[in-house]
This record gives sequence, structure tokens and C-alpha cells, in this order.
Amino acid sequence: MQAKAVAKQVRVAPRKARMVIDLVRGKEVGEAISILRHTPRGVSPIVEKVLNSAIANAEHNYELDAENLYVSAAYVDEGVTLKRFRPRAQGRASRINKRTSHITIIVSEKKEG
Repeated sequence: MQAKAVAKQVRVAPRKARMVIDLVRGKEVGEAISILRHTPRGVSPIVEKVLNSAIANAEHNYELDAENLYVSAAYVDEGVTLKRFRPRAQGRASRINKRTSHITIIVSEKKEG
């Protein structure tokens, strides 16, 4: 049985979020939470929030035990890009892309044996 949680339109670049997501993929949920708490990245609290939501979904919707869960899949997709302009020399303007992310975490029960 699997439970998932998704955070959409998170204002962090997908490349930066993937660095943190790669740390917790395949880990047990307790270990993943402790890794996220001690990771000095701005996106770590957001990923931890999504992980806690996936755990809560597993407990509430599927009556799974939180002790037997692990992060079976975790990935970051690119969301919409906010396009902004910055003034430059001689009346020109350059574009700044403010990227967003969709963070998805899927937790599953460990197989016995």
C-alpha cells in the first residue's frame, strides 16, 4: 500500500530541491526526517512538511503504521516559471526566470521478511 503527498508551486528552483530529495529517497521515514532536520538548505523544511503529510495520509487514509514506512519514491517536477525583468545598461532589459517546483513524496510499507 502506498500513500503520497504533493506540494505544488513551491517557490524554489527544481534543481535545488532535487539535491535535498535525493538525500531521503529509499530511507525509512524516521531517518529521512532526521536527515531533513539537519540539512542546511532552504528547501529542507518544505520537503519535511511534504514527508510529514505523506506519513499522515498513510496513517489516516490507509491505516498504515508509521514505524513500517519508508520513502519509496520522491521526485521534483518543474512548475510554472515566473518571468521578471531587470533593467540593464543603455536602456536594455534582461529576463529573470523565477522557477517553481512540484514536490512529490510516496511512502510505502516495508515488506516483511
